[in-house]
Amino acid sequence: MDPRRISDALAVAPQIAPDDVAELAAQGYRAIICNRPDGEGADQPAYSEIAAAAEKAGIDARYLPVVSGKVSDDDATAFGAALRDLPGPVLAYCRTGTRLATLWSLSAAASRPVPEILSAAQAAGYDMAGVARRIANGGKTPTDTGDARFDVVIVGGGAAGIAVASSLRARKPDLDIAILDPADVHYYQPGWTMVGGGVFDPQTTAKTMGSLIPKGVHWIKSAVAAFEPDNSAVILDGCRVVKYDRLIVCPGLKLDWQAVDGLVETLGRNGVTSNYRYDLAPYTWELVKGLKKGRALFTQPPMPIKCAGAPQKAMYLSGDHWFREGVLSDIDIHFMNAGGVLFGVKDYVPALERYVAKYGAQLDFFHNLVAVDGPAKTATFEVKKPGTDPESVTVEFDMMHVTPPQCAPDFIRVSPLADAASGWVDVDQSTLRHARYDNIWSLGDVTNAPNAKTAAAARMQAPVVAENVADDIDGKSPTAIYNGYGSCPLTVERGKIVLAEFGYGGALLPSFPKWVINGAKPTRAAWWLKEQLLPPVYWKAMLRGREWMAKPEKVSAR
Repeated sequence: MDPRRISDALAVAPQIAPDDVAELAAQGYRAIICNRPDGEGADQPAYSEIAAAAEKAGIDARYLPVVSGKVSDDDATAFGAALRDLPGPVLAYCRTGTRLATLWSLSAAASRPVPEILSAAQAAGYDMAGVARRIANGGKTPTDTGDARFDVVIVGGGAAGIAVASSLRARKPDLDIAILDPADVHYYQPGWTMVGGGVFDPQTTAKTMGSLIPKGVHWIKSAVAAFEPDNSAVILDGCRVVKYDRLIVCPGLKLDWQAVDGLVETLGRNGVTSNYRYDLAPYTWELVKGLKKGRALFTQPPMPIKCAGAPQKAMYLSGDHWFREGVLSDIDIHFMNAGGVLFGVKDYVPALERYVAKYGAQLDFFHNLVAVDGPAKTATFEVKKPGTDPESVTVEFDMMHVTPPQCAPDFIRVSPLADAASGWVDVDQSTLRHARYDNIWSLGDVTNAPNAKTAAAARMQAPVVAENVADDIDGKSPTAIYNGYGSCPLTVERGKIVLAEFGYGGALLPSFPKWVINGAKPTRAAWWLKEQLLPPVYWKAMLRGREWMAKPEKVSAR
């Protein structure tokens, strides 16, 4: 007997024996459903034996036989009705449990999102990708898939998606390309740090999605529910199916605000803010301007996160404002970092440490934010220092800038595209081609490549993917390689930036000679680059396929 909990109301199991029923009752199960037809196997007990044992144990039992591999819509409806009727929790069984997972997934389809259903089944050990279309169709077998087909389908209309669409059209203008994205607005997210520091107006970081989709590219305004890579198909919400010859996956990542207890309820008030959200970045600046004394916390969750320097950028710009206002001595600044280093590339750390000292900030390493009590203005951290037992620490604050935990989107994590270990899209880190599916590529924050998740990385990756997809269309092997380039302009004070540029393994990859910008030192030239040059480069070059300083490296001839 191996019960696997699939929801609060249901656990599923392979075949049980009459002797197991009393133990199930002792574990708190109040009902049993048998979905295995009698006589399916020579070694299975009859349902009547299970029912008799259930009656003796004082729990309900129901017989809903379903033929293996033939779960009908009516079967799923009957199963859902049984779950509503029977007292819970319920233990349901068949030969392996797979039928049960399928029945539950289809019966839950009308009330739960597809990724949530796939994730719950996957957590119990059951892969429901084979019925994803039915789940997306509300648990019913689709009668008309209404397929659309494109040469290239791009999942995600963020920086990576629009940039790769533009770069691909520049190489292959006759391709039939579609971008799948439900959003109405496209954001220049690197600008939000500057909004939180009082430098940019938030409106300058947003444009309508429709104004940015490249000319000739179809925009399908819908969310992705699931992937069928073996069928070269993407399933959209509502069970529409889009077929492709080649797929490019770049939906960004998920900001998991709910992973911190109490955070969602207090965001945007009680002194709790984050530059990781468009609507909250202005509140950061309000708090910074209003704080004259007290304690300011700046948090950083475990890696990976997008723009790993952003948590401390907020701290530096805030500290600089308090320094200029003459109130810094009355403000207790703490950088609460779940990791053990200030920055992952050691060459830039000395310059950053000088600013930590200037602002009198305390570095609290191995502190991971797990809970917030907004009205009480307290934050609780799990502290896991090497060689010591974990402990819980609660800290009072007057202002707190939170960087949320981050992970792959739900529909990616439960898909066949994800690697088993991390849930990110599994790619070759040089070509960005999928590790198992030759007609799929990925770029941006969602890949498992070990590079920094930054807009600068996407700017470099887009031409690489475009070049390699074009090569594939021409029947050639990939010729473009990505070296892991990422950039993090660390805004250490208003008017100066430490421009960190690096690739795989922390290798330094400066774009400019040291006499122009010395990345290891704070410079005004780097600030000008961030404030004046990079926004128009983003809007007018990167998103339009103009690969300024982003031409892909080529595979060396042998």
